[in-house]
This record gives sequence, structure tokens and C-alpha cells, in this order.
Amino acid sequence: MAIEQVGVVGAGTMGNGIAQVLAVAGIHVVMIDVSSEALEKGVATLTGSLDRLVSKGKINAEARNAALARIDTSVEYQRLATVDLVIEAATENAELKTRVLRQIESVVPSETIIASNTSSISITALASTLADPSRFIGMHFFNPVPLLPLVEIILGLQTSHETAEAVRELTLRLDKSPVSVKNSPGFVVNRILVPMINEAFFVLAEGVATAGEIDTGMKLGASHPIGPLALADLIGLDVCLSVMDVLMKDFGDSKYRACPLLREMVAAGHLGRKTRYGVYRYE
Repeated sequence: MAIEQVGVVGAGTMGNGIAQVLAVAGIHVVMIDVSSEALEKGVATLTGSLDRLVSKGKINAEARNAALARIDTSVEYQRLATVDLVIEAATENAELKTRVLRQIESVVPSETIIASNTSSISITALASTLADPSRFIGMHFFNPVPLLPLVEIILGLQTSHETAEAVRELTLRLDKSPVSVKNSPGFVVNRILVPMINEAFFVLAEGVATAGEIDTGMKLGASHPIGPLALADLIGLDVCLSVMDVLMKDFGDSKYRACPLLREMVAAGHLGRKTRYGVYRYE
């Protein structure tokens, strides 16, 4: 099927980034969130991102304006009634995502594909909450969405071949690189990456080195473009903790135990860049 209109539920970091890349690729977007304030903030963020692309010569002003014109916003799920695909980008919480997905399914046509941008939650389990699980799939973008080329396409046990092919074709149209993976806790990237970040918190908590020294060591010693603790701040410490908890619950292996320091910082609301305070402080 040809995907020309896409709904994005969630105007936060991931949602507005996904909306941006869709709009730049020439696709009409309907971005949904619970409040007009959240939507305004999301549009302001993606507008700033587009402005930076213009200043760097990546796109011209005409392309920026055209992309913004393709984005509509609403607090009403009924606005999704005409879209070909809906991408859920709500907070990484299984109960919340289930409620959102059921609400999406109640308003979209039977042929509309429903995808989740979850970074760790079982696609098979989420699909099972829908009346038609064959049209459900995982479409995991990476932050920052406009810059990182990877999209993990996760097939649940029930996902149809037609659904997978349509999403893969769309991913290529967005100038992204799709990687198809089987449904598994954390999928591929986060199953490897987030436990590494978690271990960096253990090293920090034990006083083996400072945060800056840990990050410098991994950048210079392992050729990582960003240190694990700075990356945690970029991802969001709450998201990292959620991924670790999913891995621990689903695998039942103590190697996935979240570092107490990570859990404590999340409890304090020190979530990283989005709160301007995580491992590091941000102005």
C-alpha cells in the first residue's frame, strides 16, 4: 500500500522528530498529543531543528516551509481517521501504550497500519491487545531522529508480510536504513547498548572514575562518538531505566539489574537533557 498520510501520537522528543522526517520526505503528518501546549512545544522543537538544517545548508528555506505546511496538530484522535499509518510515540510504559493503541484502533480504518516506536516493549504482546494484530509492527527510530539513519523494524508473531513490506518501503523513502529484527526484549541495539550504559552508572557509583573520565575513556578507547553517560542524558535516564527493567523482567537474568544510582536519579527527576539535569547539567 502507498503511505501518503501518517499520524504520530506523541509530540515529545521522539514524536516531533518522527513528524519532522516524515514531513521533509513529502508526507502529510497529523501529530496528536493530550494538550495544545505539548503540541506547540513539539512544533517549536521541530521548527528549530529544521532551522538548523537550513543554517547548515542541508535543506533550503523553501523545503523547510513546505515541511512545516505538511504538519497538522490536534488533541482529537478522530483526526487519524484518514491516515494510512499511525506511529505511536508515547512514553515507554506498556499500560499507557496499550491504552493509546486501542484508542488509535477505534478511529482508524481497517487497512491502516499501526506501529509503535517502543524501544524495548514486546511487539507481540502489544499486538495481542488489538482486534487485528496482523497490521501492527514495531518501528523503532533513534534519537535524534532527524540525524540517526537507523530504524529497527520489529515483527511480532502476528505481523503480516504486507505490513512489514509497507513499513520497510516507507523507511527507505525517509532516507533511513531499516534493519528487520525478531521480537525480543530490547530488540538488538538497546539490548546491547543500554546494559553498557547501565554498567557505566555502576562504575560511576563505585567511584572508579568521574563521569567525564568515563565518557572520555569510552570515546578515546572504544571510538564511541559520545560517552555512555552523556548518551544516557541524551536518551533520557527514565528511558534507560525502563529498558533495563523490561530486560530484567523478560529475561529474569540478574545481569540486567538496573544500577541503584540510575534508579535514584530517575526518582529525583534528574532525567538528562530534557530536564536540563542528569549526569551533567545543561543550560
